[in-house]
Amino acid sequence: MEHNFPELKNDRILRAARGEEVDKIPVWIMRQAGRYLPEFRELRSKNDFFTICQTPNLACEITLQPIRRFDLDASIIFSDILVVPQVMGMIVEMKPGVGPVLPNPLLDPSHLSRLILPNVETDLKYVGDAITLTRHKLEGKVPLIGFSGAPWTLMCYMIEGGGSSMMSKARPWLYKYREDSHKLLQMITNVIIDYLVLQVKAGAQLLQVFESNGNFLNLELFKEFSFKYLKQISEKVKEKLNAENIPNVPMIVFPKGATLDSLELLAKDQCYDVIGLDWTVNIQEARERLGNNVTLQGNMDPCAMFDTKENVLNRATEIGKNFGKHRYIANLGHGILPETPITSVESFIAGVHIN
Repeated sequence: MEHNFPELKNDRILRAARGEEVDKIPVWIMRQAGRYLPEFRELRSKNDFFTICQTPNLACEITLQPIRRFDLDASIIFSDILVVPQVMGMIVEMKPGVGPVLPNPLLDPSHLSRLILPNVETDLKYVGDAITLTRHKLEGKVPLIGFSGAPWTLMCYMIEGGGSSMMSKARPWLYKYREDSHKLLQMITNVIIDYLVLQVKAGAQLLQVFESNGNFLNLELFKEFSFKYLKQISEKVKEKLNAENIPNVPMIVFPKGATLDSLELLAKDQCYDVIGLDWTVNIQEARERLGNNVTLQGNMDPCAMFDTKENVLNRATEIGKNFGKHRYIANLGHGILPETPITSVESFIAGVHIN
C-alpha cells in the first residue's frame, strides 16, 4: 500500500531491532503520550478517552506531543489495548480514578456466544487512519510504533471486568475451562493478527505486543496460554504481509513479570525481534540467558524517575552501559507514571544518549 510517506531521518530503533550497528542507544518510553504531560491533560479534560482513540486528528495530536518536547527515537500511536474487546462486542468504559471497566464481563464459557468476530478493516479503521495521518505529520523525524494487547492479557480484562491484582476470575478458567480458554484466546488472536496487519498497511514501522499480565503465568501456563498465541501472532502477521508483498516490520513482545524461563522460551524461538524486560529483571542474567540473537528493551524502574534529575541521568547512563549498544533499546520497565517530573524524562533520555 503506497502512502508516499516522508523519508525517515532517524532509523536507530529499527537498526537496533534488527541487530545492526547504531551510533547511539535508541530510546522511547511506554505511555510516553500520557498524563504526565500538561498538554495531554488539557486535551483529555475536553474529550472522552475513547473519543480521542477513535478520532484520528486527536490521536495523532497526542502521539506527537512527546515528540515535540523530547529527543525520543520513536513515537507510538495513541490508542488502547482494549479497543480489541470493544470491537468483539464488549462495552469498555474509562472511569476516572479507576481505569478501564468492562461492566458485562465473561462470567463463564456460555458468555463466549456474546462475542462477535469483527471486520477489523472497517471496525478499527480509525486506528489505521490515525497511523497514516501521524506518519505524514511526523515528517520522517522518528519511526511510528503500532501495538496490541496480547491474547492472555485481553482475556484477563474480559473475564475480570477490569484490572486485577489477583486474576482470581481469569486464572481459574485455565484449569476449570481449559478448552474454552483456548477457544477464547484463539478468537482474540485472530482479531489481533488482522489488527496488526492493518496497522502495518497504514504505516506502522514497528509493532509491540503487550503481555501486561505475564506475571500471572508460570512457565507451564505461559507455554500453553501465552507463548502459543504470541508465536502464532508473529508468524501469521508475517505470512499475511508477505502474501500482499508488504515488507515485514520488526516486532517487540513485552511479557511484563514473566519468568526468565518464559523469556528464554521466547528468545530461543526468535519469533520476536525484541523482548521487553520489566524493572525486576537482572540485566546481566537476562543477557546471558536470552543470548545475542534477540534485541532487549527496557528496563529502568518507572519509580526511579522520581529521583533527582542528576541521579536519573546517571542511572540511565549506567543501564545503557550494562546492556551495551548492540541489540538494545532503552525504555522504562513499564509505563511512565502520571506524576513523573518532565525534568526526569529529559534526564533519562539524555543519560541514554550519552552511550
